[in-house]
Amino acid sequence: MYKELLTSLHGNTFVILLNRPEKLNAFTKTMQDELIKIFDHTDQNDDIKSVVISGEGRAFCAGADLVEGPNTFNYSEEGNKLSNNDNRDGGGLVALRIFRSKKPVIGAINGDAVGVGATMTLPMDIRIASESARFGFVFSRRGAVPEACSSWFLPRIVGISKALDWCYTGKVFNSQEALQNGLVSEVLANENLIERALEIGSSYNSKTSAISVSLARQMMWNMLAATHPEEAHILDSMAMEKMGKSLDIKEGIASFLEKREPNFPMKVSRDLPDLTSALKTR
Repeated sequence: MYKELLTSLHGNTFVILLNRPEKLNAFTKTMQDELIKIFDHTDQNDDIKSVVISGEGRAFCAGADLVEGPNTFNYSEEGNKLSNNDNRDGGGLVALRIFRSKKPVIGAINGDAVGVGATMTLPMDIRIASESARFGFVFSRRGAVPEACSSWFLPRIVGISKALDWCYTGKVFNSQEALQNGLVSEVLANENLIERALEIGSSYNSKTSAISVSLARQMMWNMLAATHPEEAHILDSMAMEKMGKSLDIKEGIASFLEKREPNFPMKVSRDLPDLTSALKTR
């Protein structure tokens, strides 16, 4: 079904593996298009309640495939294999699609994550890394600039000073430095990485309303750009009003009072409330 991705379902957690191991999973236009398409699938499939992304082989993603040599990022070059309509940055299109995901996304960084291999992980809700993982925002060493919306995401995750330090130097750093600066939340032995990612995914899936989880994701990410807490108040109020009369909140309260596990009936594919009018970013 996919040329450059491997997929599998583990309970309610969907696992995506970038699958060009012979090229260290270097990013291509095909990989871009397939990642965007696969999130359409995960959003609409109610059996999927969380998503894990990792890499096949010894790397997560070694950055863009430099297939065009010096013209790799010259999107006006006729026949450029990475070019998109209106010269949009492909990594940015993927990052925006992950940002819009209706399901939690967990990055399991199994090896080198460099360039777009690092920036595409930033809109994931949580990142964990193997002991052998390395990260690099290496754009200054290639005469390029941060891409994949990383100028928005990275300072919000690690702070402006560390984001600039990593981008100014373009250095490649290990998973412990990533952990110390909040880029990843855990560092694990390589053989335990996927198991831990699935464990995290399961913790998001069990005993929770899929609608509540999806709305919390939208609300938290979008309010990162709010300029005043009243914007969050307006959004919270709309979400509470919509969920306050929902079947899920009735089930959540009933199960608590009856001291049993909840069985939430609402489905993300059909029942997710629309908060567009209260959101400042899309």
